[in-house]
Amino acid sequence: AHRCWFLYLPPYSPDLNPIEMAFAKLKAHLRRIGARTFTDVFKAIGEVCDLFDPGECWNYFKAAKYVAG
Repeated sequence: AHRCWFLYLPPYSPDLNPIEMAFAKLKAHLRRIGARTFTDVFKAIGEVCDLFDPGECWNYFKAAKYVAG
């Protein structure tokens, strides 16, 4: 009805998975600030949410070909 279809991905395809792009940014942030303890990592993960604006997240889906345009 909405012209939608299922697209089955290969078993392991990080280049087609938008969350992998977000994880890459998260890991780069953790390396940059040098978070090594559980407390530091926990705090940094809370802070990293502010680094993701909606437009950037939309671009992750576009790059993975989940949306047109």
